Amino acid sequence: MSSLDRLSCYRALRTRDARFDGRFFVGVTSTGIYCRPICPARTARFENCQFFPSAAAAQEAGFRPCLRCRPERAPDFASWRGSSNTVSRALALIADGALDGGEAGVEALAERVGLGSRQLRRLFEQHLGASPLAVAQTRRVLFAKQLVQETRMPLSKVALAAGFGSVRRFNDTFHRLFRRPPSSLRRKAPPEPPCRAPGAGVTLRLCYRPPYDWGAMLEHLGARAIAGVEVVTGGAYLRTVAQEGLLGTVEVRHEPERRWLAATIRFPDVCALPAILESVRRVFDVGADIQTIGAHLSQDPLLAPLVALRPGLRAPGGWDGFELAVRAVLGQQISLSAARRLAAQLVTLCGEEVSWTEGQHPALTHAFPTPRQLASADLDRLGMPAARRAALRALAEAAVADRQLFRPLGSVEEAIERLRGIRGIGEWTAQYIALRALRETDAFPASDLGLLRGAARGARRTTPAALLRRAEPWRPWRAYAAQHLWTTDAVAPRNGKDAR
Repeated sequence: MSSLDRLSCYRALRTRDARFDGRFFVGVTSTGIYCRPICPARTARFENCQFFPSAAAAQEAGFRPCLRCRPERAPDFASWRGSSNTVSRALALIADGALDGGEAGVEALAERVGLGSRQLRRLFEQHLGASPLAVAQTRRVLFAKQLVQETRMPLSKVALAAGFGSVRRFNDTFHRLFRRPPSSLRRKAPPEPPCRAPGAGVTLRLCYRPPYDWGAMLEHLGARAIAGVEVVTGGAYLRTVAQEGLLGTVEVRHEPERRWLAATIRFPDVCALPAILESVRRVFDVGADIQTIGAHLSQDPLLAPLVALRPGLRAPGGWDGFELAVRAVLGQQISLSAARRLAAQLVTLCGEEVSWTEGQHPALTHAFPTPRQLASADLDRLGMPAARRAALRALAEAAVADRQLFRPLGSVEEAIERLRGIRGIGEWTAQYIALRALRETDAFPASDLGLLRGAARGARRTTPAALLRRAEPWRPWRAYAAQHLWTTDAVAPRNGKDAR
């Protein structure tokens, strides 16, 4: 990627500037190793350094990951996402396993994001410096390395969880890339605690680029926590997890001194670990380049004081697209607290009950209903208008018929149009789903009362049309502008629909 300035990158490398962590990687020709800019190793000479926009680009150029700075722990690079949402959508699909079948899947991936395969490869080379397949392969091997070094999982299960077809392929990849077997990396890991509880689960770390407003994130999640499914307690977020008919739990805590979130996953199938971690990334908006976003939004005098007040504010995502869509429908025209009560009733009505296991929080009793469970449930028992019950059923039936319904396919406009084709899903609901579930950075439900109040800021009133005009310069980060407006509106709750 030619836009990387070699001198600027080298200065950041020499000073180990944490602001550049994840923005580039450096390959050292004299050692064949690539590092993060914060690597504690002695800085290589300038002429021996090559700079890459992604770990995949460095590996595709023949460099192997550093064992000291651990490139798998680098925060996601996201400052380009506003200029290429197509790449963001493709990366989300890759994280869901879209290229696990190899090169043959690139054509299908390109079609799912509305491009030709040649154009998709060109965008990946432009923004990541590597092909889609190289990105998928690098993600797989770095995730395996993380599991080897951060957990005590048997290596056979590590291979399975990371998506390798066999243990032999897993071992061959590590020998080729690290010039040593996976077990040699594990010997460098800290010893297992002697009294580790059977239900302790697997704990993995997700790094982020600071600042991070953890208090605002927990406040958002706590205000919306569905009884039985979620709980916010002791500075942590816990919830039940349902994947392919199996049930488990996840607990997420903040470790600010390390600049990461620690996710403890208790789940019976290790193959679900990548999908669960991706949901954690989505909910907690781990990949946001919040400084770039804040600098852009601060150019507007309306948003500048809000960004200054909460510089680390993230745009929380939805754990699951269907779950988020159901929450959005339940919240139409009513207060947040009322929507939360309805969601709890729905979970009790048709959500699967979770058997208590050691290490599980006693408040986690149910999994959120699947589309099939909701589609077959007697919704007449919910205290809500018939039209909204019909919308819930239509939503569930649409999700059963199309498993890709809540995947980031095509453009944001196409996603909105697809969602609006479901009975009972209007513009506000579709925009909200796009913002929270599809992670569209420019989604903006302009008719939301909380946004209109937040944008008025002392004026008598504003209109959705006027707000859309005002928000035009906020592109491509209107979703984050919306979060700031919602947050400032929530400081003084009013009757009616609460801040979202």
